[in-house]
Amino acid sequence: MQRAWHQLEVAAFLPTQSRLFTQALARTMLRDVPMHVVMVRRPGGVGGVLPLCRARGWFARWRMAGAREVFEPGDALYDSPQSARMLARAVARQRRPVALDRVPANSLLPDALRAEMKGRGLVLQRPATGCPTIALDDSWRDPESHFNPGRRSDFRRAARRAQALGRVFYEVIAPDPAEFDTLFDEAIAVERAGWKETAGTAIAADPAKEAFFRAYFRDCCNEGTLRIAFMRIDNRPVAVQLALEMADRFWLFKIGFDENYAKCSPGTLLMLHTLRYAAQANLAAYELMGGMEPWIAAFWTREHHECLRLRTYPWGLRGTVALALDGAAWARERLRQRWIGRQARGA
Repeated sequence: MQRAWHQLEVAAFLPTQSRLFTQALARTMLRDVPMHVVMVRRPGGVGGVLPLCRARGWFARWRMAGAREVFEPGDALYDSPQSARMLARAVARQRRPVALDRVPANSLLPDALRAEMKGRGLVLQRPATGCPTIALDDSWRDPESHFNPGRRSDFRRAARRAQALGRVFYEVIAPDPAEFDTLFDEAIAVERAGWKETAGTAIAADPAKEAFFRAYFRDCCNEGTLRIAFMRIDNRPVAVQLALEMADRFWLFKIGFDENYAKCSPGTLLMLHTLRYAAQANLAAYELMGGMEPWIAAFWTREHHECLRLRTYPWGLRGTVALALDGAAWARERLRQRWIGRQARGA
């Protein structure tokens, strides 16, 4: 199966479509969770794969592996519309409901799944959190030029403050496997020195998540796609990025900076450096994984890849219970949003 999946990866766009991502999940965060890789074959090999997992229990539904664990977009991997339809047919035949979160809106899977579920149950679709993106061209070799005079002044001020603290050095490393653990440990130590540690979102704050990212990034390192970027002041790392370079894009997974250096905005300065790096490498886009957070929309980009949340409800008791639970959850969310709206208008 690994060899077949590897051959199919030429069609991959998202890092989460790779076998490395699913294998790392299976070894760490999903180690004790039932998993099922839906696979369709065509003449000459495998045409598509879709990794699913679920909780234990009769009413548990299948869901996209990794979407809940690391909140990243995911999609089935297929080499043609026919293979996407065959995958959708296999999913539609599941007796359990299926939850597919953060599927790209341009995926062939949603339409194929709706077609294959006819006569078998319901498919409901809702918008999901999109993925920020920056389309690159030669102008991004000078990233500061994309910002207004006030922002450019802020960048210069931050750079001067950093230089006043010591010798400033930037690097984007494609690590050798022998140095991976040392660099990864250094990276997560920087992240722990920032606000993410207090918020509990740092990689090292969750042993299961740390184990996953160590396993996943090590495998990516072995394949040559991992990039670890540092901003250093007098050799001390003050900002870090963990990213992948693949599919003609720079995929930014994790960022962090040392709060002790917050006055010189090291995270911002490193972001400018890696934007310049990606443009100089002639990459097509700079992809910010995760979601459209306020700081991204306010400072970097409002462009994003739209995503969908799909739910299937096969006819029967499992589907009925799942639909009732989701309906109640959606009703609660609508009430919450209305309450927030009333509070805002009252303010």
